[in-house]
Amino acid sequence: MYRDDAYLREAGGRVAALTGRGGVVLDASLFYPTGGGQAGDAGRLEWDGGATAIATTVRDGDAIVLVPAEGAPLPPAGAAVRQVLDWQARHRMMRLHTALHLLSVVIPLPVTGGQITPDKGRLDFDMPEAPEDKQALEAALNALIAADHPVGETWISDAELAASPGLVKTMSVKPPTGAGRVRLVRIGTGAAQIDLQPCGGTHVRTTGEIGPVSLGKIEKKGRQNRRVTVRLA
Repeated sequence: MYRDDAYLREAGGRVAALTGRGGVVLDASLFYPTGGGQAGDAGRLEWDGGATAIATTVRDGDAIVLVPAEGAPLPPAGAAVRQVLDWQARHRMMRLHTALHLLSVVIPLPVTGGQITPDKGRLDFDMPEAPEDKQALEAALNALIAADHPVGETWISDAELAASPGLVKTMSVKPPTGAGRVRLVRIGTGAAQIDLQPCGGTHVRTTGEIGPVSLGKIEKKGRQNRRVTVRLA
């Protein structure tokens, strides 16, 4: 459900299974599982006679597992539940994730790593030398945000992705293939398209929804890697 509508805050569901480690698997998940650098969603589950706080969400093979807070009660297997997202945290990650796509446009270098939490987002770049003018990068990033480009998606086959390796900006994390198709996130349309890359994360509908951002200190991480951190204003 998080892929069909990233703005859905609550939804029904049914407990398909309980894992041996105390996780909850639903028949359809509103919660985004940790992946692609983006932290897993938190929130709560409610059912007839009970409720539990969800601390995070992870993948276990093909299953999406909701991880309750330590000591929290578990819903019975087969129970009908109400899924409720921590929307404030999710929306911040949607804004930051989209901002990082734009950062990869402002800094057109290979990406060696990344992370998104509700507090901040960061990308690591194959960047032997530090940029001369961080303020100029920040201004360029905020200009792309303020232009309010639409954000959408399209799907291509595994074969089409293999034939277009330039779509993949990340060196350390490869797009998931094997299911026959790969999701591409597009920013801008037509002649005004500014970015197109594989991504399974959650994003806002337009760049203007991100709001102003600031760049933190550009940190050296290894011989050629530099880390650029983005924070919401």
